[in-house]
Amino acid sequence: MGEPDYYGTLGVPRGATKDEIKRAYRRLAKKHHPDLNKENPKASEEKFKQVSEAYEALVDEDKRRIYDEYGAEGLRQQVWGGEGFDWSRFTHASDIEDIFGRDFFSTFFGRSGVGGSLVEDLMGGGLGRRRGPAPGRSVRVDVEVGLEDLLRPVRRELTLPYDTPCPACDGTGAEGRRMVTCPTCGGRGQVSHSQRRGYSQFITVGACRKCQGRGQWPDVPCKPCAGEGRVAEMRRIAVEVPAGAPDGLQLRVPGRGEAGERGAAPGDLYVVVHVSRHPTFERDGAALLMDLPIGFAQAALGAEVDVPTIDGFARLRIPAGTETHTLLRLRGKGLPPFRDSGRGDQLVRVMVITPKRLSAEERKLFERLAELEKTGDGRRRLLDRFREP
Repeated sequence: MGEPDYYGTLGVPRGATKDEIKRAYRRLAKKHHPDLNKENPKASEEKFKQVSEAYEALVDEDKRRIYDEYGAEGLRQQVWGGEGFDWSRFTHASDIEDIFGRDFFSTFFGRSGVGGSLVEDLMGGGLGRRRGPAPGRSVRVDVEVGLEDLLRPVRRELTLPYDTPCPACDGTGAEGRRMVTCPTCGGRGQVSHSQRRGYSQFITVGACRKCQGRGQWPDVPCKPCAGEGRVAEMRRIAVEVPAGAPDGLQLRVPGRGEAGERGAAPGDLYVVVHVSRHPTFERDGAALLMDLPIGFAQAALGAEVDVPTIDGFARLRIPAGTETHTLLRLRGKGLPPFRDSGRGDQLVRVMVITPKRLSAEERKLFERLAELEKTGDGRRRLLDRFREP
C-alpha cells in the first residue's frame, strides 16, 4: 500500500487551518464511529482509525510539519510514531466540544445514572456534578391472610427492623456534624477512568467509592452509628389489607422503607399479600367452589341440606335426579370483588358417593332396587333417564 494521504482522508486542502481540520474530523468521526454504525461495524472501525490517524498527524503543528516534509513514514520514525489518536490531549472541555460538539456525546454515551450525561460531566466544569446522598432502599415484607379474612378489610400490625437517621449526628455520620472534603475525589463525588480501545481512548466517570458519591467525609465518625448516619430500631406499622384482595397483591406504603443516606428521603415499604389455602373452598376471583358429597337416595329423590359457607351455613335445595358433578349455585355467598361492591357466588359441586360398606338393611334395600330395575318397567325407566339430555 502507498503512503496515506492524511489531507485526502480528512477531505481538506494542504493549507487548511486547524479549525478546518477539527471541523472535518468532527464530521467524519460522527459518520464512521463503529458504535454509531451497527450495520457494518468492522468497516466503520477501519475508516474511523484512518480518520483518527490523519487528525492526530495534522492537528499537531510539529507532527504536521514532519508529515509535510517526510510523509507518514517520517512520522512513524519519531518517538510518537504509531501511537495513533490520543484522547488524553483533550483534557479541557473546550477541546472536546470543539471537536465533537454536545450532540455527538449525548447520542453516543446517553445519560449517566449518577451525575447527568457524560457530555455534561466532561463539559460542565470539571469531572461532573456531585450525586449527593442516596435515597433509602425499599423494603418488602410478606403477610399471610386467610380466605375468611377477605370478607372485609383486615388490619395487620407488623414489627420491622428499621434503619432510621441517627439522632446523635442528625444523619450526617459525623461527630458534631463536621464534614471534610473527600480526599479521593476532591469533593466532586466522582472519579474518571480512561481506557484505550484501538486508536481511541475512552473516558468514563463514576461515583467515588470512598465517599459513595457524596463528595464529603466525616471528620470524626459518629460513635453511635459508626459513621453510617443510620441506626437500627424496631418499629410497629399497621397495614390494611383490602376486602377481596387477590393472592400476590402488593401494597405500597410510601416513606416506610429504609432511611436514606445522611438525611436523604427514605424508601418505600411493599407488603405482599399471600392468601392461605382453605380446607373446604377453592377460589376463583370472587367466586368460591366446594364439593358436597350426597348419597344415592338424596340424588334420586332430592333433598334440602345445610352446606358450609365462608361465613356460616346456608340451606341448599338439591333437585330430584341430580347427577354427580352437577353445579348448584348459592348467590351472594362468595367473596367481595376486589375494589368493588357486592359479593360473588358460591358454587356447590355435587358428588354422588357410592357406598363401599353396607349394613344388612341397606343391602336388602339395594337388592330390592336391583330386582325392580330388572323388570321391564324398571329397565325402561333407566333407558329413559340415559337418553335425557
